[in-house]
Parts: sequence; structure tokens; C-alpha cells
Amino acid sequence: MICPSFADPKYLIWAENVPPLLYYSHLTSLIVSLFLGIFVYFKSHKSLLGKILLFISISFFIWVFLSLITWTNNNSNIIIFVWSFFGILYGLLYILSIYFVHVFVEGKDITFSKKSILFALMLPLIIATPTYLNLRGFNLDLCGSVGFEGQSFIFYETVLGIIAFVWILIYLILKHRKAERDFKKQIVFLGIGIEAFLFSFFITGFLASYLTDKGIISDFGLEFYGLFGMTLFMGFLAYLIVKYKAFNIKLLGAQALVVALVVLIGSEFFFISFDNTTNVILISVTVLLAVVFGIFLINSVKKEVQRKEELQLMSNKLAQANDKLRQMDNTKSEFISIASHQLRTPLTAIKGFISLLLEGSYGKLESKQEEALNKTYTSTERLINLVEDLLNISRMESGRMEFKFAPAKMEDLCQEIIDTFVLRAKEKDLYLNYKKPEMALPELMIDAGKVKEIVSNMVDNALKYTPKGGVTLRLEQVSDAVRVIVSDTGIGIPATELPYLFNKFSRGKDIGRLNAGGTGLGLYVGKGMIENNGGRIWAESDGGGKGSRFIIELPINQSEELLERWG
Repeated sequence: MICPSFADPKYLIWAENVPPLLYYSHLTSLIVSLFLGIFVYFKSHKSLLGKILLFISISFFIWVFLSLITWTNNNSNIIIFVWSFFGILYGLLYILSIYFVHVFVEGKDITFSKKSILFALMLPLIIATPTYLNLRGFNLDLCGSVGFEGQSFIFYETVLGIIAFVWILIYLILKHRKAERDFKKQIVFLGIGIEAFLFSFFITGFLASYLTDKGIISDFGLEFYGLFGMTLFMGFLAYLIVKYKAFNIKLLGAQALVVALVVLIGSEFFFISFDNTTNVILISVTVLLAVVFGIFLINSVKKEVQRKEELQLMSNKLAQANDKLRQMDNTKSEFISIASHQLRTPLTAIKGFISLLLEGSYGKLESKQEEALNKTYTSTERLINLVEDLLNISRMESGRMEFKFAPAKMEDLCQEIIDTFVLRAKEKDLYLNYKKPEMALPELMIDAGKVKEIVSNMVDNALKYTPKGGVTLRLEQVSDAVRVIVSDTGIGIPATELPYLFNKFSRGKDIGRLNAGGTGLGLYVGKGMIENNGGRIWAESDGGGKGSRFIIELPINQSEELLERWG
């Protein structure tokens, strides 16, 4: 502002040589705020939050532009005209800051009542701006306004600035307490940025005016430093956009970096003499290189982001497809459960009546009739086992299968299984050995009924797939677990099939030759039951024709989680 008394030599120096800090503080903050405001406005698809930020940037741009005019002009008429707008621009920045914070935190527009309050706070400045309450004239000799601007009008500006600062501070503190963890961080960064801007912008302007009026300082140069608060605010907003995808846009860190780099390098023009051609050329070339390489960097990062977005889109579609498949799978499981329940009752009745016929309850049967009924009984039993497997799968996959944990001795459980299958082994001319441990095993906290069912199925399968030789059931303790091993001298399992043996509907290549009625569900069901008992199950084999070993391992100390779940 070239207005102090020109009779004083020190002011003549100020008038002839406008300090570089003036341009640096004004132009740097102006470029940064306007760039980010426009960028966010278009990248956020003209959202309400983007519009408010753009209005803040434009209001700040006008304020800075008018400030530059007053600092570089000595025409009192121009200064009077320009100066008269400062009050309303101050108020507009305060009100828009409050509005911006509310929309950012709430994610939606504020209510009509809040808008009315903000408008009411702004109204006195709107009414007073074109009147003598704002500015009556300007004295170049005193470098000050003529009228009441230094009293009532500036007092209201000050009050409004304090209101905006305290309002935002209290509002953000209250919202921070109730916000989720990630959003709490966003509130902190937003609060620091906007409060730093309001504080520096308000306090430096107020102090510059007050200290100049009191004669403590000779000019309003202190307000230069307050403009850097806007740059700090925009920096925090850029961080929120990059880190938390604020404004629903993806501002690339490279774009922000390139713009900041160009602005900082370009600002060196304010501190050099243009008479030094070498410095001017070097800085110009540096700025040009920063722009060129910055464009290449931005384009490469944009391509990378596009690829990531495409992958994210594919991932989202895949997740939706998985959800649909999961729903269909649940529907399928429910259907199987209902169908299995409906099938089990008549099948059980059929099996019962066939058993009565075979026992002669309805008269003596001829040999051909008995043979046909035996085949029917076997097929019915096979169907009942299939239905039971389907029901178990449905219960496990829907989480409806229940387990009843109680202390159990594995030696007694395995002895019962041996007693059940000993006659069948003799019928097939196979041996069935039971090897107990030398020392008594500790009791296990398991669902003995389901474990017995699984071990029985393992012994049953071993007898089915063993043409000659026999089956051995062995119990042993291994560190903190009890191991049940069912080994046979049967057809064995190829190494390529072992990883898939416990999958649903999985059957070996040579199994169908010996047992065409299998479904490949028994091992899948058994694996689920053992895991729900806190154990694990696996199979081993030395290859085709070399027998196989099915091993169950149950923990001696059952997990607290399973005990709580199953009581």
C-alpha cells in the first residue's frame, strides 16, 4: 500500500520498493487455494462440498486480489472502493467455513434453521457495507479509513471471527467423540487445517489494524503472514483427499506434488533481480522442466490408478457374484435338508417292513423272494446312509449341527467298534486287529457318539476296500493328543488323489470297482465332525495296491472356545 506520508524518507523506500514477501504471500496462497478449489469442484462432480470449497477459494481469491490492489496503489478513490469490500469478504469466509465444516462432517446439507442462523450472522455486514458505517473515506496521508470502520464495523467483524472459530472448535470436538475411529482422524486434520487458517487470517489482520492504529508498528505488513494459513488449510485438505478419499475423489499425490513444486520454484522470481539474466534463465528452465516432468509423472500415475480402479471394479463384481453364489448355496442346502427329511421317513419304513419280511413275520419266503428282498434291503440301507450324509452336510454348512461334549474313554469306544465289525471281517476272511496303548489314555472331552460314528465308517470303508489281508485299529498318545489309526492292506490311494480325498463327492479311481454305491460324502462329513471336536483327520498311503492309513487326532485338553460353544 503506497499511502504513508511521502515526506518521510523511510516511507518513500517502501513506496518505491514493494517487498517481495507481499507477492510471495499473496500469490502463493492465491494459486494454491484456487487450484485446489477448482480441482475439487470438478473432480467431485460438482458436489455440495465441492461447491462450498470453491466459494471459499473464490472469496479468498477476491480478498487477496483486492489486498494486492491496496498495497500497490496510491489512488485514494480506488483504495476507497476496494477497501469497502473487505468487511463483507471477511464475514463470507467465516460463514462459509462454518458451512463447509458442517457439510464435511454430516455428509449432507445443513437444515434450513442453521442456514437461517448463518444468514442472520452475515446480514449486518451485508446491510452495513454500502453505508457510512463501513467506510466514509480514505486518508492517504494517514493510511487509514475515514468514518466508523475502526469502531462498530470492525468490532462486528472481530466478533464474527471469534464466533466462527469457537463454533467450529466446539462442533468438531462434539462430533469427534461420537465418530468412528477412521473418521475421528479426518475430523482432527480438518479441524487443525481450518482453525489454523481462521486463526492466522483473523488474528494477523486484527493485530495489524490494532497495532497500526496504536502507532506500535508503521504499516499493515503483519497481515502478509496470515495468508499462509490458507496454504496450510489446503495442505490438510489435500492430505484428506489422498489418504481418506475425501470429497469422494481420488486426488493423486503426484498432482498435488507437481503443482506445489512449480509454485515453490516459480516463487523464486519474487526474490531475484530481473537484471541478472542468468538467474532468470536458470529459474525459467527449472520451472519448465518441473512442468514437463510433472506432466509425465501425473499421466503415468493416472494410468496406474485407472488399472487399480478396474481391478477394484472386477473385485466388487466378483464379491457380488460370490454373495449370489453363497445365497444359492444356502438355498440348495436348505432344499437338501427339507428333501432329506422327507425322504428319510418313508425309507426307514420301507427298510423296517423289508426286515420284517426277511425275518418271516409275514410268512415263509421262497429263495428267489428272499434274494430280491435282500437286494432291496441293501439298496434301501444305502439310500438311508446317503440321506443321512446329506442331512449332516446341510446341518454343518448351515451351522445347525449340534455337538454334546462329555468325558469319554477312547479305549472303550474303539473296543465297541471292533466288537461290531468282527463278524463282518470273518465273513470276508479278513483279520481285524485292535492294538491298545500300553498305558491308559486320559479321558477326552468330545462328542463320543459322533467320533464313534466316524471311526466306525473308517473301519467299515477299510473292510470294503480290502480284498485280502485285514484291518488294524490302533490307539496311541502323541504329545498332547490321542491318535486313532485305521490301517489296511487294501487297494491303497494314489498320491495324486490324497489332497482331494476329503472333498465333497470325491472318490478314488479304483473305488467304484469294489464299491459302486459310494457317494464320496462320508469322508467330507467325517472331516467336518472331527474338526468340530477340535481335532483333525487325514489319510496316508504308499500308493496303489499298498494299503492306506486313516488317522484321527483328538486333543487331550479341549479348547475353551469349543467348550463354551457346545457346553
